[in-house]
This record gives sequence, structure tokens and C-alpha cells, in this order.
Amino acid sequence: MIRDFFVKKRKYATVPSERLKQDVPEGIMTKCPDCKHIIYTKELKKSLNVCQSCGFHMQLTAYERIESVIDEDSFIEYDQEMVSENPLGFPNYLERLESDKEKSALNEAIVTGEGTIDSLPTVIAVMDSRFRMGSMGSVVGEKITRAIEQAEEKQWPFIIFTASGGARMQEGVLSLMQMAKTSAALKKFSNEGGLFISVMTHPTTGGVSASFASLGDYNFAEPRALIGFAGRRIIEQTIREELPQDFQTAEFLMKHGQLDRVIHRTEMKETLAKIIDMHRAVEGES
Repeated sequence: MIRDFFVKKRKYATVPSERLKQDVPEGIMTKCPDCKHIIYTKELKKSLNVCQSCGFHMQLTAYERIESVIDEDSFIEYDQEMVSENPLGFPNYLERLESDKEKSALNEAIVTGEGTIDSLPTVIAVMDSRFRMGSMGSVVGEKITRAIEQAEEKQWPFIIFTASGGARMQEGVLSLMQMAKTSAALKKFSNEGGLFISVMTHPTTGGVSASFASLGDYNFAEPRALIGFAGRRIIEQTIREELPQDFQTAEFLMKHGQLDRVIHRTEMKETLAKIIDMHRAVEGES
């Protein structure tokens, strides 16, 4: 009788874990890539994909980012149907573009448009690293330039959220040309008195960090975002020195005067609204 009791306990204790896993719907839980804390996905979405355990800022899609800062039902998208071609005949490039379109539900690595932030009109551009690592090709540069021109015409602020691996190698020099093209458009916008706010998110690297991402009247970043041009290993091999542990993080750049502020994601909309409203008030007085 005592033996039967322990047998029953043993059977109860060895319920297959795989079966239990199958009973949990996929996507209901998310593991933080930094602290490995397990979070209910619904709760994570409420906190704008910021881990409540360690504060790590996880990836947002372009539309999630827009939803986090633009007033509800106010966003109007620009140039949604614009797509890349393969001008250099790079092998398998079009197939890779199609794969990214299917994976991200985007036509390119950036979404541009207009909307309001606390009822203040603005033009916004948001890069999405799910599409070719947010790399900048001809279409990305063209969409950014057109958005800047819209902001200039409407006399509205221009805000960009960057997330990019840099220039798109499959488009060669046509990609590199976008650095000059977007920078020239921003210079013209600045000459007309336009307000440009750049918000660098993880990661902002290569030709994007070396051009429009760093040209803001205000240069902001999210906590611990990777920001830089060349990779850490390349720099260390070149200068033959070991770099600080926090090198190329938002906090490191802030400490060395390359950023104006590091802003928590939950404070981003309020901060942007305050700056836009402040500049509008100053312009009204002049």
C-alpha cells in the first residue's frame, strides 16, 4: 500500500514537460534578450517593449513606433508603394527584398508620413531594422528626402527615428549617394528655419550614423542604443587598443558631448511634444 502511494507520486511528478509547453499558446511569453527575464507579451506591449525587470529597450516595428508617439488616427503615410529595384544586377537581391517584404509586411526599411503629437503637426520617418537590417538604399534615401521636402513645404518639424546597419551594399555607390542627398535636403530645410529632431535607436551605424542621423537640431537616443560608424573590433584592430566596455553606447556618446539627451521610450512622446511646442511659441513671438 505504501509502495502504491509512492508510485502514484512518481507518476504525477513525471508529467512530460513538452506536453505542457504545447498547452501554452505561442507568443504569450517573451524572454528579455538582456536579463533573460520571462515577461507576458501583453504586459510587454503595454510598456512599449521595455523590460520591466532591467529596463532593456527591445525592438519596435516602424508602425509600433509611430503608434507610440503619434496621436491616434492622425497618421497619414507617404510613398507607401515605393519599392527598390536591382540597378546593379546584384545576385539574389530581388529575392531577398521579397523575403523581407513578407517577413516585415513593409515595402522598404522606412515608413514616412505626417501626423500630430499632442495635436502638434509634424512629419515623421521611422526606420525598421527587420527589413535588410534597416540598411539605406535608394528608396530609403528618396523617402527621407521627400519627407523633408514635405516638412519644408508645410513648415512643420521633421522627426526621424533611426535603426540601421548602414548603407545597403547591394546598391553600391547609389546607396552611398543617399548620405549626401539626405544631408543636402536637411541643410536646405535648416536654412528655411525648419526644426529637425533625430532619435537614434538600437542600432544606428555606418553611413546612417555618419549622415542624417547626426544632423539634428536635437540629437537624442534611447538607453543603451548602439551608435557608431565602424564596428568595435575594426577600431580596436586599427588603433591597437582595447576600447571601454560602454564604447558606442548612447550613454558613452552622451558623456562625450555627441548627444543632447538619452530618453526613455515611455518619455519620448512627451519630450517631443514639449520641444515642438516650445519652438512653435518662439516662432510665434518672432
